[in-house]
Amino acid sequence: MKKVFEPVELKNLKLKNRLVRSATWEGLANPDGGLPEEIYAIYEELARGGVGGIITGFTSVALNDFYFGGMMRLCDDALIPQYRRLVDIIHKEGCPAVAQLALGAYYRPTHNGRFMQVEPDAMTVEEIRLVESQFIDAAVRAQKAGFDGVQLHVAHFFFLSRFVSPAVNHREDEYGGSTANRARIVLEILAGIRAVAPNLHITAKINSSDFTFGGLDNEESLEFCKLLALNGIDSIEVSGNGTSVSGIRAHVNEGYFLPFAARLAEEVNVPVMLVGGLRALDTMEVVLNQTKTELISLSRPLLREPDLPNKMQADPKAVSRCISCNRCYSSDAHRCVFWR
Repeated sequence: MKKVFEPVELKNLKLKNRLVRSATWEGLANPDGGLPEEIYAIYEELARGGVGGIITGFTSVALNDFYFGGMMRLCDDALIPQYRRLVDIIHKEGCPAVAQLALGAYYRPTHNGRFMQVEPDAMTVEEIRLVESQFIDAAVRAQKAGFDGVQLHVAHFFFLSRFVSPAVNHREDEYGGSTANRARIVLEILAGIRAVAPNLHITAKINSSDFTFGGLDNEESLEFCKLLALNGIDSIEVSGNGTSVSGIRAHVNEGYFLPFAARLAEEVNVPVMLVGGLRALDTMEVVLNQTKTELISLSRPLLREPDLPNKMQADPKAVSRCISCNRCYSSDAHRCVFWR
């Protein structure tokens, strides 16, 4: 029988329990991706709160990624010491650290020194290869900074998610058309990272569905995940486009991506991590034991209570105080408006 509070070992990754902090964007980094003291404090508190592992917030692989402000970045070797300090803070509490590698969108330089956002259909093959190299180079920097793993962000309709989606990608070359062709960019990034950083745990966050007309649905997402598994991904985190359902209550309507995650865990031979609307320890253990799901990841509950894992371990009847109001999205640094 699987328990939340037991050690678990994955490829290149050891966790003290099955709870993972899902990547949650703080929006606090400097324009170059440098880290202010506030970010160090946030991650120190999370690590002390008892979570088994931490995935950093959205960490762009490019300097010229203007999708939104405040992004952490691993786009320059000069940033490595700052991220090494972050990892050291997390490791000090016996918690592994995984860097979520992402790209908001691809921006092409123009003749006047500005940049324009370019969708997958309009990118040249050389630009696709450039993006691949940015992800691979960022993974090398993550390894040099001491991260235990990296997560490829292929969800929430950011760049990789859009590239994989049939609603966006209408290319007619080797990077478009079939699911395998649209997935090619992700698989080539995966292979590239594995070649240069074999000791990293490589995970991917995926959309179980794009929830948009003509987009990735459950069936095609499953096909995509099978390609990831076949090509050596170490774990998969199940999410979906348009996440963070409101009105979640413990023991009432938890785990809105559970049906897909349970099916995926049956059909691939890699660990599956479930995020989305989990609030009670006993619910989490039902998920773990009635499906082949291996890990539970949390986002909003840890905004409300960074020490929720410690509370649950001390009192198994404790449930998250998060009321799923989603006001954290409009608050400074995406903090819970009821916290502090």
